[in-house]
Amino acid sequence: MPLVAIQPSFGNPVARLHWRETLEQEVPFASGHHAAALTPGQRAALSKLHPTGSARFWGATAAQDANMERLGTGDVVLFTGKKLVRGIGEVGVTFRNAAFADTMWKPDSQKGSWHNVYSLLSFRPTDIPYEEIWDLPSFNAGDNFMGLRILDGEKAEEILQGLGIATVTESRRELARDEEVATAIAASTRIIPVENVHTSGTAYQRDEREIRVSRAEALLVAEYRATLTGVDVQRMRTPSGPTDLHVTGPDGTEIVEAKSSGDHGHVRAALGQLLDYAPHSPHPADRLSALFPVRPQDSDIALLHRYGIDCLYRSAPHVFERVEAPTAARAHMRKAWSDVSCGL
Repeated sequence: MPLVAIQPSFGNPVARLHWRETLEQEVPFASGHHAAALTPGQRAALSKLHPTGSARFWGATAAQDANMERLGTGDVVLFTGKKLVRGIGEVGVTFRNAAFADTMWKPDSQKGSWHNVYSLLSFRPTDIPYEEIWDLPSFNAGDNFMGLRILDGEKAEEILQGLGIATVTESRRELARDEEVATAIAASTRIIPVENVHTSGTAYQRDEREIRVSRAEALLVAEYRATLTGVDVQRMRTPSGPTDLHVTGPDGTEIVEAKSSGDHGHVRAALGQLLDYAPHSPHPADRLSALFPVRPQDSDIALLHRYGIDCLYRSAPHVFERVEAPTAARAHMRKAWSDVSCGL
């Protein structure tokens, strides 16, 4: 699982200058004074991940040597400032080189060179308010993320899931695993020529050159959450990740899972996640609900109802409709929702 670095990068004039010079635009590292400052090994590593000969870069001073030694290819960086995640990047090549850093950024008068350098395999500007991170179970409201922070384990996973981040590196790993399994099966069954497996894989491969940050679900949740009154609304941590909403009020406890589409695949995903989350609720769940931006097909609503799950959908701006599961189905399923040992 990738590490997640929270990197203040927009809060002062120097940081904003660095942003303009090496995040808003790529730096040509393969020629001129930039290239001359690189070691042959560093130049080869950069060229392998950035074959165009240019990349975005960020750096840190010696005060962050220990933190920077932890970062590697595929780790995720949240570039923050003024209470926003202003960009999300995926680490490419990491190395320490003061001469190269000094070709991009003037050394700090007190802290010295920004010699801990890393390229970005991908980068996407964003405008995500800190509140979306504060809502996650492992974070605290009012935390302004001062100073570089490296997150691992549950906190890193919560960030990735909570903000809908999917990395280029993981997409490539999944493609490689898929090709490996397909090749092994084709070779052993002799039904499909091995070369056709690779041809199909190439045909289906998308150009994964940009980190993906899915915002539709977060915006849908925020709009629905604003319609809730008289209840306590949080995000609950479970072994499978954070819920979208965990609602407690006069009518009991409800877990809500949001999806960016109402198609069959997203309905199935919401169903599976809700059934996965429910046994871990600190209070037995009285209701499970799947939230969509449009009304799903009747057959998909029936699928949810079969497991006692309500369907919520956006019918107009700031207006949501609920199609309730039959009372008998909900009552029948509630024991399974609430019993963490069920089936063991």
